[in-house]
Amino acid sequence: QVQLVESGGGLVQPGGSLRLSCAASGFTFSSYDMNWFRHAPGKEREFVASISWSGKITYYADSVKGRFTMSRENAKNTVYLQMNSLKPEDTAVYYCNARLGASAYWGQGTQVTVSS
Repeated sequence: QVQLVESGGGLVQPGGSLRLSCAASGFTFSSYDMNWFRHAPGKEREFVASISWSGKITYYADSVKGRFTMSRENAKNTVYLQMNSLKPEDTAVYYCNARLGASAYWGQGTQVTVSS
């Protein structure tokens, strides 16, 4: 049974930091590229960051570049999203996604709220 379980969301003040985690099971995690997306109320789902299966290549949306860092530990079947200098516009549900060719899996999401 494939599972992606996100954690680490919460309420944080502007300028603060959070670290999201996504624990994977039920598939060969080390073969999959991994992504983070987010969905804010009234907006389209937005790509945030991606990391290759090896961890050597990362991409970021312009809106988070320089503030967010994605990493992975294949030995732990886990990916992370370190989010610094958070802004109110980062408020959204953050989803973990695994992708290999036509195969894709999604987590249930974790809420991040940036507010004073």
